[in-house]
Amino acid sequence: METDLKPEIAGNFITHIVEEDLRNNKWNGKVLTRFPPEPNGHLHIGHAKAINLDFGIAQQYNGKCNLRFDDTNPIKENESFVTGIQEDIRWLGFDWEDRLYHASDYFQRMYDYAIELIKKGKAYVDSLSLEEIREYRGTIKTPGRNSPYRDRSVEENLDLFQRMKQGEFPDGAHVLRAKIDMAAGDMLFRDPLMYRIRHAHHHRTGDKWCIYPMYDYAHCLEDSIEGITHSLCSLEFEAHRPIYDWFLAELGIHHSQQIEFARLNLTYTVMSKRKLARLVEENIVKGWDDPRLPTLSGLRRRGYTPEGIRSFLNKIGVAKADSTVDVALLEFSIREHLNKITPRVMGVLHPLKVVIDNYPEDTVEYMEAVNNPEDETMGTRKVPFSKIIYIEKEDFMEDPPKKFYRLTPGREVRLRYAYFVKCENVIKNEKGEPIEIHCSYDPATTGGNAPDGRKVKATLHWVSADHAVNCEIRQYHNLFLKENPEEVEAGKDFLDNVNFDSLSIIENCKLEPGISGAKTGEKFQFERIGYFCVDPDSTDDKLVFNQTVTLRDSWQKIKQKMK
Repeated sequence: METDLKPEIAGNFITHIVEEDLRNNKWNGKVLTRFPPEPNGHLHIGHAKAINLDFGIAQQYNGKCNLRFDDTNPIKENESFVTGIQEDIRWLGFDWEDRLYHASDYFQRMYDYAIELIKKGKAYVDSLSLEEIREYRGTIKTPGRNSPYRDRSVEENLDLFQRMKQGEFPDGAHVLRAKIDMAAGDMLFRDPLMYRIRHAHHHRTGDKWCIYPMYDYAHCLEDSIEGITHSLCSLEFEAHRPIYDWFLAELGIHHSQQIEFARLNLTYTVMSKRKLARLVEENIVKGWDDPRLPTLSGLRRRGYTPEGIRSFLNKIGVAKADSTVDVALLEFSIREHLNKITPRVMGVLHPLKVVIDNYPEDTVEYMEAVNNPEDETMGTRKVPFSKIIYIEKEDFMEDPPKKFYRLTPGREVRLRYAYFVKCENVIKNEKGEPIEIHCSYDPATTGGNAPDGRKVKATLHWVSADHAVNCEIRQYHNLFLKENPEEVEAGKDFLDNVNFDSLSIIENCKLEPGISGAKTGEKFQFERIGYFCVDPDSTDDKLVFNQTVTLRDSWQKIKQKMK
């Protein structure tokens, strides 16, 4: 998929490293990066930052970027996640061409490397339980203790490791560990695990393997085997870089350079796949593509565009220190792009009936409306106008405060693309609520302009009652009540900060008739309301729209200040 954004990453510490390497011909003029997702969940916007950086750096410096699935944990992985991840990356506008790889492609080579380390006396089979291994590791203040199995002979380690591979032992009976230094100040150097036994069916290799490599061992080997030059990782892997370097140095193979950058954190959002999975599994949201989630499938369903997301990522840049970005900046970037590309339509979410008393019965006029003032090539459309129309309930007040310039008794306003109308009478229900407004119109103001030059202070959108298309609107609010959802009191967790009013469903909204054939994924600006996207739940009988982002509304700001 092509986007209208240039694959250009703003200058940062990573581009400076790459440029310095190119000047020094460090990698023979090559730039080869990789994006290595685990197929145990769907991607979210934090992954989009890594994708944009991995693929963007490669494109910017005439290099390549591999897509590699880190499928080393068969218990949590499945093929549906693999398919979804590929779809998300393509949607963002990137292509790995023929460079699709899996960690499982290298299982035999990883095993062979492990054999080499055993023969060098740099790895051993440990028979302690995981609980005992944790106990023997010590603490930050106290050194660890050697396992009683640490001094097994090379021959015994080779025999046990081969038998582990052949499936002779149950899960947890043994592990393979690197032999480094149990007294090391860096806890990660205290004989890290390399392999564990796991009798589980793998979605690609089936039951061929029952031992699987640990991430710290597998990651560096995958990079080395593929000849990666710059291995870009999020900041939590900085502490693991010494282990990354140790394995490659001990094996004497291609030594990729690991570089860490700050991950993306957003207000009112969680970025942990484990936490996102809980939201799905506990039915707090309706699947991985729920528009309230920061997953790329959820953002896509909500109506976000890849161009808007990449614009946002380029705005926040790449840093070395963690920080949290206001979700409003993401919404601004999406709004900025949608403003350029979406056709305008008129829609009324909370209809209030308006009867224009002096307008002729059984008359329909077709008013010419601009499809997008930002893009003249999108042209115009014809919108029907008749005696009875709908306006937004919020656009009428019987006893308004100051600075409310919309429709009130005796006041004249402009109807978008149509006429000036004046409120003459109000019909109310038994609760005293307005249910029908009677107006008069000035036929001389066709097109919304008065020949005598008089001005009005408000222009209202509307929909002809006889021609309106009914639809359902889904409005979304922050999924969490706190800016930092993970800030919780003792004994609670992030789910206690869930906003259970994050979804509002509005039935019987009214839209202009030209929208009736809209297809899933099509995006529109509802004038004066916001940006909307057709949801997959739509049917031939009922359109369903997701509100993507709102428009800025000066009256809404005034109301907030009045509260």
